[in-house]
Amino acid sequence: MRQLPETDRDAIRIAQDPQFARWLAQITATGGCAHPIHLSGSTTSLDGTTGEILHHYDTRDEPGERLSVRCRNRRATVCAPCSRLHAGDTFHLVRAGLIGGKNVPDAVRHRPRLFVTLTAPSFGPVHRAGDDRCQPRRDRTSCEHGRPFGCGAVHDTDGSLVGQPLCPDCYDYTAHALWHAHAGMLWDRFVIGVRRHLASSAGLVQSRFAERARLSFARVAEYQRRGAVHVHAVVRLDGPDGPTDEPPAWGTIARLTDAVRASASRVVVRTLHSPAVGELALRWGTQVDTRPLRADGLGPDDDAVAAYVAKYVTKGASEIGAGTDHKLTNWADIATASVTDHVRSLMRVCWRLGGLPEYEPLHLRLWAHTLGYRGHILTKSRAYSTTYAALRAERAAYVGETKIPDAVTDRQWHYVGSGHTPGAALMAFGVFDDLAMNREIVREEREASR
Repeated sequence: MRQLPETDRDAIRIAQDPQFARWLAQITATGGCAHPIHLSGSTTSLDGTTGEILHHYDTRDEPGERLSVRCRNRRATVCAPCSRLHAGDTFHLVRAGLIGGKNVPDAVRHRPRLFVTLTAPSFGPVHRAGDDRCQPRRDRTSCEHGRPFGCGAVHDTDGSLVGQPLCPDCYDYTAHALWHAHAGMLWDRFVIGVRRHLASSAGLVQSRFAERARLSFARVAEYQRRGAVHVHAVVRLDGPDGPTDEPPAWGTIARLTDAVRASASRVVVRTLHSPAVGELALRWGTQVDTRPLRADGLGPDDDAVAAYVAKYVTKGASEIGAGTDHKLTNWADIATASVTDHVRSLMRVCWRLGGLPEYEPLHLRLWAHTLGYRGHILTKSRAYSTTYAALRAERAAYVGETKIPDAVTDRQWHYVGSGHTPGAALMAFGVFDDLAMNREIVREEREASR
């Protein structure tokens, strides 16, 4: 035994435990979560009228006197099992707003709908991937730092230079960091601008727009290789009561497209004046993509759009080298982070700007690991579709976790730890791998039976 690796010795110890079967059932219930949360406590359900105990559960009968639950981390690099579940929930959340379901009427698929992409502006030329030459130039001129303005090479998609500045000294790292810090405000003003343009084009007073129509959306943020965030969004126009209400006759795809493009070109957010930086005017990039989503199949497929959004929700900043998935606690952490020099420079700018009193509300040091971006990866308007909480409740009901009507529930829970021992981590990965293999077999059988 002593000659075995620590992981193997720990796995054998767990397998020999008299309560191993129950422990394995717990891990299976979490889907093989890589970093489960351990809780201790009890739940008692009482009849609301008689006080009779209807159900009682206590962790004192569990292995280690604790219950393991999912960590629910969305990042695939942190916990693949929970990330997959989150991606599935996101797919259904976005899909319901496109074609209905989950208490959303099917009629939404016939509403004016767009798949919109908004980009960050240029903060300086960077190396690009593709079949064409990168930043070709006929002249041989160089910047003031002695570096050429052009490149001329053909870079692979995974090339190490892709996304890196041609001249780091010319790159506007300050504007990049501050743009990220204000990206949420840019989006809010963009949505307001779309509503205003729709109202104006229909001859309405802007304050009366909510009485005639409602703009619903779900958006996801995606990091590019240059470390800047793109926004992909599904935008839908409904009547004033939301998905159950038909939009007005003037609410067309063409008018919605014009409103999106007009708002994206006009929105401006000005930063607070700083003696060190001055005042910056922040805007969206010039590249704006608007693709109509049509029920007749002439536009992008609804399921493909939902899957596209769900894919980016599970990606962390570290997966494409645009930051890290853990917070930085001090200046020295930046030097040891496993990132490119370009990303490291952005982190350092965030840290320096975060020390200025005028930028304190932006919490740039707290979000230096995400290059100053402090918004949620996915956000949606209230009336777009269902919610993550509703999807989790539906899943709980599906597996038999039903609520007892007219019952009073007393819960006493507290946190006692998290994570796995080495052997437990190995077994949990095996559980996740087995579940993934079973899903693949079921999928193949369904396809074969069609």
